[in-house]
Amino acid sequence: MAYQGYGQFPGYGGPPGGPGGYPAQQGFPQQDPLAGYFASVAGGDGQINADELQRCLSQAGLCGNYQSFSLETCRIMIAMLDRDMSGKLGFNEFKELWVCVNGWKQHFMANDTDRSGSVEANELMQAFSNMGYRMSPQALNGILKRYSKDGKIYFDDYVTCCVKLRALTGKLCSQKMLLAS
Repeated sequence: MAYQGYGQFPGYGGPPGGPGGYPAQQGFPQQDPLAGYFASVAGGDGQINADELQRCLSQAGLCGNYQSFSLETCRIMIAMLDRDMSGKLGFNEFKELWVCVNGWKQHFMANDTDRSGSVEANELMQAFSNMGYRMSPQALNGILKRYSKDGKIYFDDYVTCCVKLRALTGKLCSQKMLLAS
């Protein structure tokens, strides 16, 4: 005799909502996992400034093994998404930034082929190409002159480049990250 549900994945083939049918309605919608973290960092005003963003991204591990983001990079990231021009990020702006930074980190790590913690010219060209950007050698050379240290671009400066490319091209992070993955 076979057991009911044998060979099925848990949650498939049974009543909706699992055993017992539909779950009871909750008074509040399911909260976003980032909401609690955002609230603890944002403080009383419900928004994150550059200092709070720098601390938040470092504590969350988005910098990984790389050096923490500079305050200037945090200001640039805020300016990229600050729709109400408050100089701070609200929760929805923060969520969008979270997606962008995670995507940029994945691209950076994937293109740091020698695992040096930086990208050189050929790796940078490949990273931008993977994100859908096509650059002339002259444009790449200009970026390297502006952002590289000893011919290498570290994660903080890489993010600054990505923010500025987004501003110049109008391409959205979430769309680019989904297409390039």
